[in-house]
Amino acid sequence: MKALVIIPVYNEEKNIEKVINDLQIHCKECDYIIVNDCSNDGTKALCERKNYKVIHLPVNLGIGGGMQTGYKYAYENGYDVAIQFDGDGQHNAQYINELIKKLETEQLDMVIGSRFLTKEGFQSSFMRRMGIRFFSRLLYMLTKQKITDPTSGFRVVNKQVIESFCRYYPKDYPEPESIAAILRQGYRIGEMPVLMNERVSGVSSINLGKSIYYMIKVSMAICIDTLKVHEGRQEECHYN
Repeated sequence: MKALVIIPVYNEEKNIEKVINDLQIHCKECDYIIVNDCSNDGTKALCERKNYKVIHLPVNLGIGGGMQTGYKYAYENGYDVAIQFDGDGQHNAQYINELIKKLETEQLDMVIGSRFLTKEGFQSSFMRRMGIRFFSRLLYMLTKQKITDPTSGFRVVNKQVIESFCRYYPKDYPEPESIAAILRQGYRIGEMPVLMNERVSGVSSINLGKSIYYMIKVSMAICIDTLKVHEGRQEECHYN
C-alpha cells in the first residue's frame, strides 16, 4: 500500500519539527506532504531549512482547502491510502499503521482515530466535547451510523475516498460534513481508539465565536447534504 500522510499547517513553526520526527520514527514507510496554508510565522522558513516535503499555498484557503490540496496531490501521485495528520502535535504517528491495517482487514473506506472509544488521553475542553457529542448525535439521527469522534482530524481513507475528496471537500471545519458526504455515497466508516495530546505551542484557530458559527454552519450543511442524490463520478481530479 502506497501511503501519504497529509499535514495541514497554519503557523505551526514550534510544532512541525516534532510532528515530522514522530512520523519518521513510527511510520518510515509512509510518504508525507506538508500543506502550508499561507502561514505568517516562521513555518515556511523552517520547512525549507529542514528540506521538508511541502506545498506552500499562495493564499490562505482554510483547513478544507489545505486538505483538498493534499488529497489532489495524493490522487495525482497514485497513492492508495491518505492519512490526515494535524500539524500541531496532537496526533501520535504510532497509530497510523494500525489505522491502515483496520482499513484493509475490515474493507472500510475511512477509519477515524477516536478519543472517545476508550476515553483515555487528552479529551479536549468541556465546550468542545459538548459540540462533538452534538455532531455525533446529529450524524446518527441522519445516517444511522454512530461516530463517537466526528471532529477528529486523525483519519485514514482509501483510494476511492481520495478521489471523492478531490472533487468536493467542505471548506470550513470539514470533518463532520465530509463524514456525512461519504456516508451518503455509500462508503463504509469505522473507528479505532487512539490517544491524543494537548497542544503544547500555538493557539487553536477555533475560538468561542467561531465555535458558534461552526455549530450552525456545519449542522445546516450536514442536513442539506443528506438530501442530495449521489451522482457518481462527474469529472477527473487534477492537481496543478
